[in-house]
Amino acid sequence: MSDNKQSKIKRALISVSDKTGILEFAKNLQSLGIEIISTGGTFKYFAQNGLEVIKVETITGFPEILDGRVKTLHPLIHGGILAERENDYHVKQMIKHNISGIDLVCINLYPFESTIDKPGVNFDEAIENIDIGGPAMVRAAAKNHKHVVILTSPKDYQEIIEELKNKGVISPKIRLYLAKSAFAHTAYYDSLICSYLEEQYSSEVEFREQLTIPVKLAQTLRYGENHHQKAAFYKNSGDIEGLLASCIQLQGKELSYNNFADADTAWECVKQFEDPTCVIVKHSNPCAVATSNDILLSYKKAFKSDHISSFGGIIAFNCEVNESTAQEITKQFVEVIIAPSYSHSVLEIFGKMPNIRLLQITLNRRVNKLDYKRIGGGLLIQTTENKKLMVGDLKVVTKKAPTDAEIADLLFAWNIVRFVKSNAIVLVKDRQSIGIGAGQTSRIDATTFALNKASKFGFDTLGSICASDAFFPFRDNIESLANAGVASIIQPGGSVKDQEVIMAADEFGIAMVFTSCRVFRH
Repeated sequence: MSDNKQSKIKRALISVSDKTGILEFAKNLQSLGIEIISTGGTFKYFAQNGLEVIKVETITGFPEILDGRVKTLHPLIHGGILAERENDYHVKQMIKHNISGIDLVCINLYPFESTIDKPGVNFDEAIENIDIGGPAMVRAAAKNHKHVVILTSPKDYQEIIEELKNKGVISPKIRLYLAKSAFAHTAYYDSLICSYLEEQYSSEVEFREQLTIPVKLAQTLRYGENHHQKAAFYKNSGDIEGLLASCIQLQGKELSYNNFADADTAWECVKQFEDPTCVIVKHSNPCAVATSNDILLSYKKAFKSDHISSFGGIIAFNCEVNESTAQEITKQFVEVIIAPSYSHSVLEIFGKMPNIRLLQITLNRRVNKLDYKRIGGGLLIQTTENKKLMVGDLKVVTKKAPTDAEIADLLFAWNIVRFVKSNAIVLVKDRQSIGIGAGQTSRIDATTFALNKASKFGFDTLGSICASDAFFPFRDNIESLANAGVASIIQPGGSVKDQEVIMAADEFGIAMVFTSCRVFRH
């Protein structure tokens, strides 16, 4: 059988929830001599707009029942979609049962996603918007795409009309593309339903035997981590307010893959602090963090912490950026600025520097439930690290206890080290990072790196505090910190040599607290 005969479209079935462009599409089909069948809501829409089409129940000889739950689930519909036209047995059965072929199926499903996104939607309303007949027809047409064109998105209507007008048939390549898109459409739809039902079932995270993640393409990116890599950004479905994916970009070039990755770290870190705070991130690591009662002072202190690494970094604030802070920022090179809001005068200031990517995000303390990491041939999944310590969580293990001021710095440093790549050491003084050792293969290297950073930028480490993301395996770290004048240490504990480390702290007069919580970040 020739491709032309195989691909000829004579009859179409249209049943859509989203009516975007459907009237013009249907008119174009009719102008090409294609007969149209339609279901209740779509049939009424066509009738209201003066377009005559055939109602599905006219074909089936059976009315829609159960409030429209059953209307297309019928052999005269599915037989017309699934029959293989070159299969003699199928053709004989079609003749025997008076089944006419359906050559094009245009479906988009009940609006389940927009329904569950509505504030206050109840469970029964959500369930009623789970489509049954639609996915069945989509899958049937996609399976039989050699003979049936399946359309699930208005963006494809015009291409199909142009193909039919110019060539009279739809090529196998386009049919295959549409079939692939159709199965992706139903898979996404089912994953939304699964995700919604999972949330209704339990607030606890459960690792299911099969994993589906409902995400949609937000934008393709210019390149990935490196110029030779392709990349894209996908958004989670549902409510993402307060998370990076909900950001509004007010100005600047498109965000790159690395911009997104660094911005996420900066935003999640700065959200941990209550007072005006500035976090500067470079290559996925906080390189400078400071808190004060004034956002300008916080920025100045942060930038001073490591002005070299801060060059070309991502800057995040947990409060509105004011004019004086904006003027100070313009003195430096910055890739991205993130904040909950900006004054009108600040937007004018940054508007004169159009290359700065300016992001605005609603400030709340929510986090993703799950964290994903791709490995070769698989996916690692864990609950998101979100351990925020209170004073009562700290266990003093040394003879000397930290002062109230030191405890404030200990908690401040802990909320930084949680976002630094392991092995990680953070030095802090007066709610300002003064040395950060990130991503080292040994803890003593991380300690040495942090101390060298502090020395390089002229900070006096006498009386400073230290945070470690995991236990100290040996006393050598304590000796190095003591020689630098560190007064207090916060660490998880849990080493077989904890007692040796504690004895070293006592020997040097250092206060040490355990958190009993490791915060590795790989």
